[in-house]
Order: sequence, then C-alpha cells, then structure tokens
Amino acid sequence: MSFGLTNAPAYFMNLMNKVFMEYLDKFVVVFIDDILIYSKTEEEHEEHLRLVLQKLRGHKLYAKLSKCEFWLDQVPFLGHIVSKGGIMVDPGKISSVMDWKIAKPMTSLLEKGVPFNWTKERQAAFDELKKRLTTAPVLTLPDLTKSFTVYCDASKEGLGCVPMREGKVIAYASRRLRKHEVNYPTHDLELATLCMLKIWRHYLFGNKCEIYTDHKSLKYIFTQNELNMRQRRWLELIKDYDLEIHYHLGKANVVANALSEKKLC
Repeated sequence: MSFGLTNAPAYFMNLMNKVFMEYLDKFVVVFIDDILIYSKTEEEHEEHLRLVLQKLRGHKLYAKLSKCEFWLDQVPFLGHIVSKGGIMVDPGKISSVMDWKIAKPMTSLLEKGVPFNWTKERQAAFDELKKRLTTAPVLTLPDLTKSFTVYCDASKEGLGCVPMREGKVIAYASRRLRKHEVNYPTHDLELATLCMLKIWRHYLFGNKCEIYTDHKSLKYIFTQNELNMRQRRWLELIKDYDLEIHYHLGKANVVANALSEKKLC
C-alpha cells in the first residue's frame, strides 16, 4: 500500500521521519510525502496499515484518497518496482535506453507534415519496444552511504546524463533539445545537462557527487563572475547538491555521449 500527502513542502522529510521513527525499515519507508507500507502477509498488512493511519491521525496529518493505493501486489517507488518477487527497475525509467533507434520509425510520425502511414517497419518497431519494455535490464541499486559519479554530455541533438556507483550504472536519462535550446551556446547546453540532476534528487541530495563533463570551462562555473540570467537560474538549482565538477575527455564518456546523440545510434 502506498499514498501521498497533500501540500507537502520539503520540511516534511524530517517531520515524517520523526512521526514514523519506530516503524521505519520495519514495515514503513518514507520519502518526503510518499509513504510505503510493506508486509509479509495480509494479516500483517492489515495491522501495519492500522498503525500507520493511527499515527497520521494522532499527528493531525491527512492523506488524499485519490493518491492512495491499497492492497497492491507491486508498487512503483523512487524509480523501482517493489513486489514480493524483489526489487526491479521501473521499465518506464529506462525508456531512454530502450527506444534508441528502435522507436525512430514511430516517433517520425509525430513530425510536422509527415502523413500517418503504418508500415511493416513501424509495426516491427512497435513489437520490439513492447518486448524490450517488459524485460528490465540489470541496473545496480544505489547505496546512499557512498558517493555517486555522474557523467553528463550535451550535443546539438539532446542532453544525456548517467549516475553511477563503483562503475555500475544506476539509471539513465536523456531528452531532445527544445526548439529554443538549439540556439544555446555549448556552455549553456552543458550547464542545462547538470540541471537533469533533479531527476535523481532523492539519491543525490545530501550525498557527495562527482560530476564528469567534456566541457572544460564548466569546472569554473561556481567561481565565474559574469553569468547571464539563464545561467544564474540554473546555478541556483545545482547549488543544493554537494558536487564537484571534473573535466572528462569526450571520447571516454561513452554512455552519456550516446544518450545525448541518439540520432547517431
């Protein structure tokens, strides 16, 4: 069972941890305003649910019914699927890798002026995507007691970002450039890639994070005197993280580079 609370600001992280201190990691997991209750049997789950709801009532906290789900066999939580069979990566979070080239025949139909024509090639791509998305690749689970390494890359096609721990990939993220971003200078594109860190805020916030980029001048972003308004806004976003930026030769940054240049795949 899982549910979310209404109007939950950032300070809820500490509040909820205090409220459920005696239940944490026994049958409750909390992340800000998300509460996950897990049990071995239905009888246990009924008791655990009663205890959690009593805690909420005792502290005058309220859950929004439309955000609550009860008696589930599996629950999506922080980018993973938790079930009686164990923990696996949420297929929806790995689509950036799954749809390399494979989805191109279908996504091309969304381009302006392209007539809708469902060919054998597009049907094959559709069938392959269904197959891929039902078999999640093996990614390592994050260890929040250790630091993270993040590889970032930007190109004229898109942005790519890959968090890793001890040489193993945790997740992938990428997106195409928006129309107005195509005209951004390289420095701004590389900085925009760092803003993708917010996707994994629940992993990276409060932990040491080593950032590797192939844009050397980005190393000095925190000491740069003259910034435009866009750069200042992005800098405010990444200042929340305990990160250190390193220069990394582009040709060595294979994974993030591939994500940012999907068109070349």
